[in-house]
Amino acid sequence: MTNRTSTSHDKWVVEELQRDPAFAESYLETALEENDPHVFMLALRHLAEARGMSKVAEEAGIPRESLYRALSARGNPRWSTLFAILKATGVKMHLAA
Repeated sequence: MTNRTSTSHDKWVVEELQRDPAFAESYLETALEENDPHVFMLALRHLAEARGMSKVAEEAGIPRESLYRALSARGNPRWSTLFAILKATGVKMHLAA
């Protein structure tokens, strides 16, 4: 029996987001295309973890605990919180008809 070390999917995604900035764009776009706010919020949480939750919270001007709560499975952030998080992570959203 061999002893393998596995990496969880979440951890792998966070590491990939740290390593490859282009991955962040495609990852968030794909999550948004799912038309499920929970999928997008999870993707945004992964990005915040990759950037550093404390740093993102500070740049967004919200307490770290509030950031964790907003990006949790039960989170339901206000628009102002969501936009602050997007700005702090360097994400710009574009709409198309």
